[in-house]
Amino acid sequence: MTPTHIPDRSAPYWRPRRERRLLGIFVSLLVLAGGGYGVYSLVGDDVPDEDPQVASARKPLTAFLDAWAAKEARKAARYTDTPDGAASLLTSVLTNLKPTKTTIVGGRGRLEAEGEAEFPFTVTMAVPGAGKVSWESRARVKQASGETAGEASGEWKVVFTSPMIHPELQPGQTLALKGGGSRAKVLDSNGDPLLASSLVGTVDPVSGKGTSGLEARYDDVLSGGRKASRSLVVADRRSGRAIKELTRAEKAEGRPVRTTIDPRVQEAAAKALDGVDDKAAIVAIDPSNGHIRAAVNRPGGLNRALEGRYPPGSVFKVVTAAALLKGGLRPEDRAACPKFARVDGQRFENQDQFELPADATFADVFAHSCNTYFVNARGRLSDTDLRDASRAFGIGGRWDVGTTTYDGGVPVNNSDNDKAAATIGQARVQASPLVMASVAATVKSGGFQQPVLVPDAVKKKYEAPVALDTEVNAHLRELMRATVTSGSARALKDLPGRPHAKTGTAEFGTAKPPRTHAWMIGYQGDSDLAWAVLLEDGGSGGADAGPVAARFLRNLGG
Repeated sequence: MTPTHIPDRSAPYWRPRRERRLLGIFVSLLVLAGGGYGVYSLVGDDVPDEDPQVASARKPLTAFLDAWAAKEARKAARYTDTPDGAASLLTSVLTNLKPTKTTIVGGRGRLEAEGEAEFPFTVTMAVPGAGKVSWESRARVKQASGETAGEASGEWKVVFTSPMIHPELQPGQTLALKGGGSRAKVLDSNGDPLLASSLVGTVDPVSGKGTSGLEARYDDVLSGGRKASRSLVVADRRSGRAIKELTRAEKAEGRPVRTTIDPRVQEAAAKALDGVDDKAAIVAIDPSNGHIRAAVNRPGGLNRALEGRYPPGSVFKVVTAAALLKGGLRPEDRAACPKFARVDGQRFENQDQFELPADATFADVFAHSCNTYFVNARGRLSDTDLRDASRAFGIGGRWDVGTTTYDGGVPVNNSDNDKAAATIGQARVQASPLVMASVAATVKSGGFQQPVLVPDAVKKKYEAPVALDTEVNAHLRELMRATVTSGSARALKDLPGRPHAKTGTAEFGTAKPPRTHAWMIGYQGDSDLAWAVLLEDGGSGGADAGPVAARFLRNLGG
């Protein structure tokens, strides 16, 4: 099908009466000025020798075609005898093709029978990926015979049928685009197709265009970019299956996109979530280079592993501890852990209202995740200390990962209550599982390494504006190991690999008692692996996230 030439769009819509009469002998139209679309009805209101009924019939057709060209499907449908059907098909066509400009050229009509006229017209669309496509069609306009279905006697309506929109269409079909090239794959670190649907995303079955995930982000690369073209096809509206090709597409070869996902680690994480009813995510990172080795979401859809925004709860105490240790606190210092702490009328408590003995140390309150100690220790911190400590972990920066991520936020404290809640990862502190896995990775490596998923796409890695103090980091390692051997992460105690961890139970919402997300983050002392587990609305970090983390590590063999 050969596209038609689209004339100059600067021509005025209305012409003097005499000029319109002279032009009325032609059956083609010029393009409406402005807006990127337009319709002309060259047959004017006073065409010589035009049958009065044809002139009347042409008015609703002109309005229909004008609205169609203006991408106003429902407005166009009002001029038809089947508004719902017309609106549905036009909406489908416009949504699938997304034309940047539409020109509809109308021809001279003729009376077919009493109260019925027919008009030819030509549609030309500028369609991204397919160029200019054009086709000829015909429309019937019929006069209502009486007061039926809300139609006044004598009112003209466009008779809507699928072939009127395109002569090749039948009921239940639509126009769509089909990819013309060979689409490449998203690959794992071994060069095999990546088996992670929430990361890979989806491709439209008709157009061949990536619609979510990495398929959408790297659509140009995977499809062949500008070299790729798409063909106009007739497609089944229910299945999206292409039935007939109307134009030819230029072939193009896409290039694969390689990720850092290790299929062995990805599978271990996915199996760890088998049987988990909660919405959940596991992220695993190589601390030495930041490469993301696994990112699993259950269920699929939202990529909560990399993009989710959650209060981190007590896993954030790694950052709070870094701030306190930098301020002079030592793991062996005495640390009171009462059942409750009160700040300006707000009560904070430990999970299950536990308390520790009077001789407890800072290492003890960290290992057992004592909220009340951290809340009461807020006096050791300025309003900026938590924000500043988080910077050493890369939190709040703009990460160039190769995909969309949420990189966390730790605002400057604006009140005593805000600071108290922030020390235990509540209030306005937010993080993704990726961010918290990176916190564990930073402790393991001794410095922040920005996570990376698609290395070839990363232009400049984010660098932490401040370094993690060496002595502070050594103490964090001791504290996270003690959390496994004698604290709330004891679900990992008997596992090989010398795991280090921190648990977290993060409150959210307004329910009473509050609902909680379950967290656990950690790293392996004997290998390059850091990780985070999140169970949305999943209970307790130690009791619920802990067993999931243990399954993940067992699946890896330690």
